[in-house]
Amino acid sequence: MKLTQEELMKQIGDKIDEKLQPLTSIDVSTRPKDEGKAKDEAPKFKIFGEQLLAVHKFATTHVLDPRLKAASGLNEGVGAEGGFLVEEEFTTGLLMDAYETGILAKDCWKVPMTKSNLTMNLIDETSRADGSRRGGILTYWAAEAGTATATKPKFRQMKLSLNKLMGFYYATDEELEDALPLGNTMKKFFAEDIGFKIDDGIINGTGAGQLLGILNGAGLIIQAKEVGQTAATVVAQNIIKMWNRLPAKNRKKAKWYINQDVEPQLMQMFVEAGLGGVNVFMPPGGLVSSPNGILLGRPVEPIEQCSALGTAGDIILTDLSEYALGQKSGGIKAAASIHVQFLTGQQVFRFTLRLDGQPVKNSAMTPFKGTTTRSPYVTLIARS
Repeated sequence: MKLTQEELMKQIGDKIDEKLQPLTSIDVSTRPKDEGKAKDEAPKFKIFGEQLLAVHKFATTHVLDPRLKAASGLNEGVGAEGGFLVEEEFTTGLLMDAYETGILAKDCWKVPMTKSNLTMNLIDETSRADGSRRGGILTYWAAEAGTATATKPKFRQMKLSLNKLMGFYYATDEELEDALPLGNTMKKFFAEDIGFKIDDGIINGTGAGQLLGILNGAGLIIQAKEVGQTAATVVAQNIIKMWNRLPAKNRKKAKWYINQDVEPQLMQMFVEAGLGGVNVFMPPGGLVSSPNGILLGRPVEPIEQCSALGTAGDIILTDLSEYALGQKSGGIKAAASIHVQFLTGQQVFRFTLRLDGQPVKNSAMTPFKGTTTRSPYVTLIARS
């Protein structure tokens, strides 16, 4: 039977498809798991210690693990400049541990930063009087509309400029033999110290290459001591007056932070009542129970960063939601060197976190009624 040209072409096409079918069909069940993955789905480190050992391997042999991600702008081939980003989940864990280990940082206003500098426009409010609230906003009752004056808010700028907080860990050759304990140990110690350092910056930072602390901020109120007050003491009138200097709106979030040597002073404070007195502070359950309690309804937390008893900063009343803590997006960078402690057989790991912070308020506030200024940051003057 003679085939037409169309029928002949169809038969030829069917034969070609028959031969190519085994070559083009793919059994998904037999395909390797990583085959067909998107290029950006790179394998990741299973544990923190595994990544640290990869950094160590690169520092000693210059063999680069493909899972390591170089920090932007750094030269991998130069030891002094080299750096790798810590995996996001490890970074998150480290920072969470640091903030939880620290006492103050977790209560601050967190400001994410994608660049080295961030300028924020804030309302410039130094008085609650009419015409000054919210930097100059003024409202009127309808009956006063005939005498209304146009107003507009006044702004000020707050600038955060990232500073480097660097941590170093000296790992022995023995530690480098096992990824799990290396990662756990380094995570614990580094998180504890970075948390401590951030807290210290929030309280005592100078603002020069580091955080600007509450005690050095322009909005700090330093409450005067009582006439004839004995050196290195805290009395009930100090507490009452400090509480009065805190704006009412900040009282629900405020906490008392004290040097631990202030505790005995609090436990012995009383307000005279006739021939006796009433205790101002008493831990829950009395002296036989937990020593931590509340003072005027707010928690009392002893911290190492507060000043020594009798000096300004030994007791601080503050609402830390009024403290801006800026942190660079991308988290922590890690680098390593075998040269610093070569003779002692130690590997030095370096972690770098970039952040900045400062009090949001830069001046005390004059109230709507009265003349006593108030601020979210209050401390007691030196009693020496």
